[in-house]
Amino acid sequence: MKPIFLIFTLFLSLFVCVMPASTNSTSKCPMNLDYVLKIPWDVSECKDHLSPNSTRCCQALLSLYGVALSENLKKTSFFQLPDLPTSVSCLQDFQTKLSSVSLPSNLTSVCFDPMQFVAAPNICASIESTQDWVEKLGNSTELDSACKPDLTDLTSCDACVHAGFSAQSSLIAIDGNKSHSTDCFYFAILYAAGIVNQFGPESIGAVSCIFGLSILSNKSSSSKRRSGLIFGVAGAGLAVVLMSILLGLYFWWSRKYRERSDEGEEELGSVARRPTTVSIWFQIQELEKATDNFSPKNFIGRGGFGMVYKGTLSDGTAVAVKKIIESDIEGNAEFCNEVEIISNLKHRNLLPLRGCCVAENGGHEQSDRYLVYDYMSNGNLDDHLFRVSNSEHPPLTWPQRKSIIMDVAKGLAYLHYGVKPAIFHRDIKGTNILLDAEMRARVADFGLAKQSREGQSHLTTRVAGTHGYLAPEYALYGQLTEKSDVYSFGVVVLEIMCGRKALDLSVGSPRAFLITDWAWSLVKAGKLERVLDASLVNDGDSQTANPKGVMERFVLVGILCAHVMVALRPTIEDALKMLEGDIEVPTIPDRPTPLGHPSFHRGDNNFSISPALSALQLNPGDMLR
Repeated sequence: MKPIFLIFTLFLSLFVCVMPASTNSTSKCPMNLDYVLKIPWDVSECKDHLSPNSTRCCQALLSLYGVALSENLKKTSFFQLPDLPTSVSCLQDFQTKLSSVSLPSNLTSVCFDPMQFVAAPNICASIESTQDWVEKLGNSTELDSACKPDLTDLTSCDACVHAGFSAQSSLIAIDGNKSHSTDCFYFAILYAAGIVNQFGPESIGAVSCIFGLSILSNKSSSSKRRSGLIFGVAGAGLAVVLMSILLGLYFWWSRKYRERSDEGEEELGSVARRPTTVSIWFQIQELEKATDNFSPKNFIGRGGFGMVYKGTLSDGTAVAVKKIIESDIEGNAEFCNEVEIISNLKHRNLLPLRGCCVAENGGHEQSDRYLVYDYMSNGNLDDHLFRVSNSEHPPLTWPQRKSIIMDVAKGLAYLHYGVKPAIFHRDIKGTNILLDAEMRARVADFGLAKQSREGQSHLTTRVAGTHGYLAPEYALYGQLTEKSDVYSFGVVVLEIMCGRKALDLSVGSPRAFLITDWAWSLVKAGKLERVLDASLVNDGDSQTANPKGVMERFVLVGILCAHVMVALRPTIEDALKMLEGDIEVPTIPDRPTPLGHPSFHRGDNNFSISPALSALQLNPGDMLR
């Protein structure tokens, strides 16, 4: 047996037929697989995945194939296919559709065993048909109502996923064998999409929410609309070429003009204001003087892509100067554009950019670059949360922690909704949250900021950020959305409320400590009070100054924001409303395993339940929906 089948037997744990089936006869597949060519699913997940270990691709194909199985359930009332020849025929048809969109010709043979889709008794509570389902659970379950509406709405999707887990739990209780939990959830998915949802298994809501497939929002299922787009693009091609030539000539001329203009500026004084930006452009000599030639005694710490020094300008103003060491910003023109973007961000809870500097570097290809910020006298959040024994900082009080969390949420809400296009920070963590003289939080370090295309997520091959704070869909698959920042915010909230680091690899156990797993497991066990930092619980005046109910609400919001599934995280605006008590915090959902694979053991190796630490636990569809 190939290694891939050993992996998928454990990893997918789908179906093993216990009844022999003849393979001599040929059968026609009863399922119509034309939807594979119509649904705008992201085929890129399988474009370059020719290896038998292509788990991401196989998971996507399993979800895609599930659409046909749920349609078949709707038509025949049976959850699986009648025999092996039928299963083989359907997989052959499935491969034909995949090949027609230029995908490898061996995908179904690599990813699937035909036997896993053949009907067999004793898989999950002895259910084989919808009649069996109704006899076991009745025809009016939570699933029957929650999964009925349009599931493109995130609230409806959340409720449907909850109902799926509820149905799974009921089936496991009836079956009595927990090893059948994946099969039971598989049935719940097919039933929700094929029987319950009023828009059907091929609807975008069912495909993206129930089956967890990545959908390309800019594609249309209408062939007429696609044709219009193709002709539009082709017709615009010539105009684009002509515009590119004209823009090239313009930028060449403007660069020559700026070079002459810069020479004149240097004669006017040490600081000049460029006409194209609201930032002050400093000369390197002034920054060297302010930081005592970047003396080690003025070194504050390392930030994203650079070293930070404290400095004092000639007028006595204290500043923080970041010397850019490494950056994915290529060329001074792009750097100036980033500075322009950052300079226009004005909010009480963002660290303002005072100015910048680009200095020649002794003939090297790339100039030295510097960013100048206001100096924050109380350092960063980590200095106060994880202080050493001789630290000058006392423990943060509850009012301070509450204020910091609210300030960070308001700063992020401005980045996501206060500017167009939205800006994704990508590296929300304690060291990037600075505290001013009044202990008010300022979100800092926009060197990693990325502007979004309105209404779209951002796919990147260069994942930037810090382990422990990275959203799993971003860390593993490069999928960047506003919810990626929400995940990082949730981790920071838990750090503030728990007084523990997000990720600790020195715990001494075989598994690393991840605060999201730890807090979630305690809350699910009904031990939420154990999550809170001891300094908050043991405060002598905690009954009045530290209201337990409010603190627990903040913990729940942190756990919800750091959920592995994108759709189950609130937006930062909704998170802010939950923190303020304007809307209720929903029940914390379980960890998802649609069409999939619970945590498992292979030999003596334990796989972590944390998707941020192990790519083997969740498929991308689970997290991206």
